[in-house]
Amino acid sequence: MANTLSRLIPQIIGEYPKSFITLFDKISISSSNNEDEIKQTLWRAYEFGESCHSGQKRMSGKPYFKDHCVSVANILADWKMDYITIIGGLLHDTVEDSNISIDRIKKLFGKDVAQMVDGVTKLGHIEFTSRQEKQAGNFMKLLLSVAQDLRVVMIKFADRLHNMKTLHYMSRLKQHRTARETRDVYIPLAHRLGMAAVKWELEDLVMATLHPKKYKEIKSKLKSTKRQREKIINQVIDPLVQEMKKFDLDAKIFGRPKSIYSIYGKMIRREKVFEEIYDLHAIRVLVKKPEQCYLILGLIHQLYSPVQERFKDFIANAKTNGYQSIHTTVIGPNGNLIEIQIRTFKMEKTAEIGVAAHWRYKEEKDLSSDLDGNVKWLRELIELLKSETADPNEFMHLLKIDLFDDEIFVFTPKGDLFRLPKNATPIDFAFHIHSQIGLHCLGAKINHKIVPLNSVLKNGDRVEILTSPTQSPSYGWLKFVVTSKARTLINRYLKSVRRKECIHIGAEILAKSLKRSKLTSLLKIVNNSHSDFGFKTNDELMEAIGNGKITVKQIVRKLNPQNLSTISNEEFESGEKFIEQARSKTAGIKLQGITDLMVHFGKCCNPIPGDEMIGFITRGRGITVHQSKCKSLPLLQKETDRLVPVEWDVKRNENFNVRLKVTCADRKGGLKELTECISGQNVNIASLDLKVVHGLAKMILVIQVRNLRQLERVIKRASLIKGIDSIERVGR
Repeated sequence: MANTLSRLIPQIIGEYPKSFITLFDKISISSSNNEDEIKQTLWRAYEFGESCHSGQKRMSGKPYFKDHCVSVANILADWKMDYITIIGGLLHDTVEDSNISIDRIKKLFGKDVAQMVDGVTKLGHIEFTSRQEKQAGNFMKLLLSVAQDLRVVMIKFADRLHNMKTLHYMSRLKQHRTARETRDVYIPLAHRLGMAAVKWELEDLVMATLHPKKYKEIKSKLKSTKRQREKIINQVIDPLVQEMKKFDLDAKIFGRPKSIYSIYGKMIRREKVFEEIYDLHAIRVLVKKPEQCYLILGLIHQLYSPVQERFKDFIANAKTNGYQSIHTTVIGPNGNLIEIQIRTFKMEKTAEIGVAAHWRYKEEKDLSSDLDGNVKWLRELIELLKSETADPNEFMHLLKIDLFDDEIFVFTPKGDLFRLPKNATPIDFAFHIHSQIGLHCLGAKINHKIVPLNSVLKNGDRVEILTSPTQSPSYGWLKFVVTSKARTLINRYLKSVRRKECIHIGAEILAKSLKRSKLTSLLKIVNNSHSDFGFKTNDELMEAIGNGKITVKQIVRKLNPQNLSTISNEEFESGEKFIEQARSKTAGIKLQGITDLMVHFGKCCNPIPGDEMIGFITRGRGITVHQSKCKSLPLLQKETDRLVPVEWDVKRNENFNVRLKVTCADRKGGLKELTECISGQNVNIASLDLKVVHGLAKMILVIQVRNLRQLERVIKRASLIKGIDSIERVGR
């Protein structure tokens, strides 16, 4: 009764609940919209959502609708989303948590709201065989919805952000599972959509869950050093403000602390403690026009010495997610490194909330192309993935590949600019331009020089692709391509080749087996009986025979059981051997247990367990195994069909030789410390060659390690020895 009366209060005395008023006051309403109509529609949605979730509580004990659904709507309002999206936020859980249908939502609140609610609704009514399959299914549905309507991802991020803030009420297992899912998919997706503020907040929340001690420790130290850091920031800002006054520049300058997760990442990468990380703050300068950014940059570099390798101009070359800014790192008054970001107020809005900053009301149709540009990459990814594989592990792997963090900018010979992920190769570039160029890529030129196809592209490279109509992808390419488009199209081609080979092998096995058993009369019957074995076509049946899913003996048993005895076990076993032999040509090999093949390790790169590697079939010498990034691989000739995937299959205690080049100061006891450090890691030194020139010692060590992880541990420990300048792994 009390609940019913509360709903009638607005109509009776014109008063709304405080939570509703707070939400409505945040909504941006354009002049073309009627404020009263929007208020009434929003109230109907508020009332409907509260009714659907009536009696439902969160783990904290608070009412589900007011604590979660209204909070999600408030987050969307803070991002300046339109009122239709905010209604979608209020109702995003109604279908999942009650018996309300999508059709009912559509009838009450329109097609747009119904599509958004459907996009964020979990696949709760489908039976999945595993948690991974369920996760992959949910993300596929989410991404398909995002590709159709960008507002779906806004609701999903607001939902995830609030859930992460209230995660401490859940069980420890659920906390870790949700945090890992957020880390693996939502944070990279936020980055790709330019939602930096959301990304930073989610990163800190994930860290607070997965690494609570480190999180609290850094947070405490940031709080205790706040005054000291503010003093350093002001010492940099004050002279800059004085210079700007001389040029009558109206700008906003402020210091922004780095996120706790970002600081933790620096500590890990640089192997330093908190006190040794000086760039804990970034200074941000906001101006009105893009040209003023460059004027400010000039003033900064006149006042402070810039660190050349840490200068980036994302205004001239904007990131894929729309991010624009100038980044420069300078040496401050006390010798501290200070990062300064310069951008316009409009760029600042885009940098904080990404695609949400581009959103306008639907009647402003001139902005639709700008929005489409933000999800073009996603639509292309979905087209590749949705028809490619039903394997949830493969889907999640390809999704994570495309949600990369770092980008590089490369050029075509005509000067066209393309963005690619860090560590991209010429093959990635070729597929990025056009799938046919990728499929027929024979070689590449970087800055007018012919290079191997596994070369890593760098910022500013000018790339020319060499093609041949007779060239086709090989298994080796999969070892070094990094974009999902390249990987998916290569896999698609190789699957088609493998299928043709299996069909041919299957037909050959069937014909030979029936001929030797004097059952050739059955051949015509078998060729018309594919449906009896659950196959749509005869090719599918031949493919199943070729890959060993069904045997000739099984076929004869079903079609003509009285002649089954004529196929001997010996005949059956020879057929199996033929299958295995055929498979070895397409499905890859292992380094041990290979018959009739010799295996050699390339001296140019000396691969060890843990390295990504490729086998090259050498005429007369068996297989030579190289690291996948080895520059000596013959990737420019038409011999790439001799590249085969290889896997490690070594004994646990087997050792491999690795050459290390060490450069260090010539000092008494230095060699003793180095050798003791290496032997202390249970690693044997096989040989050592030492030369000293002008007080600088250079040595080549050959050490014996079990795998890449042990090698990295040795290099890390040895690098900490006093006087060591560099330690690197080298080939022949």
